[in-house]
Amino acid sequence: MSTKLQLRRTLLLLLVVGAAFAGLGYRLVDLQVLRHDELARMAELNTEHDFLKAPRRGDILDVNGNLLATSIPVKTVCANPSLMGNYQAVIARALAPLLGMSESALCQRLIPRVGRNEKGEIVTNGLHYVRLEKNVPDETWQKIQMTMTNLSFGVDESKLSRTYRAFFHNLRQGAIFAETDQMRVYPNGPLAAHVLGFVGSDEVTLDGTAVSQISGREGIELDLNSKLSGVAGWRVTETDRQKRELVSLRDEDVQACDGLNVVLTLDAAIQHIVETALADAMQKHTPISVTGIVMRPRTGEILAMATLPNFDPNKPGAATADARRDRVVSDVMEPGSTFKIVVVSGALNEGVVRFNDTFNCEEGHFAYAGRVLHDHEPFGILTTESIITKSSNIGAAKIGIRLGENRLYDYATEYGFGEPTGIQLPGEVKGILYPVKKWSKVSIAQIPMGQGVAVTRLQMLMAMCTIANDGCLMRPMLVNRLEDRDGNLVQQYLPHRVRQVISDSTDKLMIEALKTVVSPEGTAPGAAMKDYTAAGKTGTAQKVGPDGYERGKYFASFIGFFPADNPQLCISVVMDEPKEGYYGGLVCGPVFREIAERSASYLNIPPDKISATNSPALLAADGARVARRPANSSAP
Repeated sequence: MSTKLQLRRTLLLLLVVGAAFAGLGYRLVDLQVLRHDELARMAELNTEHDFLKAPRRGDILDVNGNLLATSIPVKTVCANPSLMGNYQAVIARALAPLLGMSESALCQRLIPRVGRNEKGEIVTNGLHYVRLEKNVPDETWQKIQMTMTNLSFGVDESKLSRTYRAFFHNLRQGAIFAETDQMRVYPNGPLAAHVLGFVGSDEVTLDGTAVSQISGREGIELDLNSKLSGVAGWRVTETDRQKRELVSLRDEDVQACDGLNVVLTLDAAIQHIVETALADAMQKHTPISVTGIVMRPRTGEILAMATLPNFDPNKPGAATADARRDRVVSDVMEPGSTFKIVVVSGALNEGVVRFNDTFNCEEGHFAYAGRVLHDHEPFGILTTESIITKSSNIGAAKIGIRLGENRLYDYATEYGFGEPTGIQLPGEVKGILYPVKKWSKVSIAQIPMGQGVAVTRLQMLMAMCTIANDGCLMRPMLVNRLEDRDGNLVQQYLPHRVRQVISDSTDKLMIEALKTVVSPEGTAPGAAMKDYTAAGKTGTAQKVGPDGYERGKYFASFIGFFPADNPQLCISVVMDEPKEGYYGGLVCGPVFREIAERSASYLNIPPDKISATNSPALLAADGARVARRPANSSAP
């Protein structure tokens, strides 16, 4: 071979090697200098990951510390199909019974999916992360771990190479993994469901992974969601190719702050008493719905608040939206005769009528402003007190006319109508109370009898509690305090006085009149209590439909308190379209009595009437009944 040919070949080789090194050098400059920042960010995305630390959601308890809602630790079981090779069927066969899934469905979930995204790029879905099942108990997860550890794949792994042994090790240890989660549980099922509400899951994307977070949907769970939720923690750390954390490279580690416990004013025992009594009433009168509220009138504390039909907050999806609606605060109705306490107390307070003034009730028919008003009975001459006793529409209308439009409107607003009560529940409406300029000529006669105005059940109860509380309107209390997980007090809620509506002297007259309602001469003798003097007012309001009042459809109600001269509890019972009678005193009065007497026994409220069963001699002989707790005690 000639020297020139060898030289050419050597030069050509040098040129090729030089070009290769030049290309490699350019590539290194491109990667290390020109694209350094871009590639560094990509590397961080591949190895640096953010892990959310979900806080434990706070508990909800009744006033005595009984658990109403809590969160229990569970697992979300996930899979990493990239570590499974072709053994999806084997894994599915072993785990399907533990996860409560069919073998074929589970097997399909473990197979990665290949497709194209919006840009036409090929993507593999579920290569490293597939969520298999939520709310898996810890015991079940331990069984899953044991099953994976002992799972046989039909090969003698001791004879395999190191690479294959490592594959099966990674499969058993990492192919199925779990994320720590929590499940909301309501130990008493439907008890106080409308007050408690329920929760749902919101998904947020963190580091490319969907993370589930619990948040309130209704009731206290929603209204105090920020207090119950706590504050999430996080961890910023490096991971290896199998997404395992490299602890030595951990950058940030912030612990979660657990949510606060919410202690309600509700008493679970009284809540149970109310719901049991309402259930009996539902069975007897088959109304569309029935509601009951028990409140301490001096403080505004709600001891029970119930709506039937009910639902189980553990399974809110199984109930209709109608059953989940809290009618106590979200529905309005014409109050009927219970509203007469507003006009009569206002007129007495202004001095435009006196307690013993008489009114001609026109034998049940009274023409005014082109309309004829009716009474349920043909009454003649009635006193102001008797108008309450007999619940005369015409008598109330004449008192309203004497009081006047502006003063009637003022007293209605002073009692809190036309505005939300401020209770700590979502969805409260303000009712309907039109300003005087929008009243018709007959409004001044109709509103005193509870027509032409719409109220919530809670607003009407608060008005009655005002009379039971020396004429002072309180704000309803549903939350007693907030505590941390160790029971330390974080925030105490106190009773809130809104305003004085009527004078003390007027208030005493109203109580005397309301006592007569439960007498044999009144409209609610069935509400009379054996050992206590009760006071209250009945209501029977024709329902309003799209085309006006609906024939044969009524709201029936009774709102009362006891002992009348030292009120400890105020109770509201309202039925929507009851059957087998529809007058408030007839269908709701006995329910009031049952709730009142059982609650009085539970709370050990001293009787104010002397009877054969509570005479001083008998009480002295019965040691168990002598030692009574204070009337405002909520302990069993």
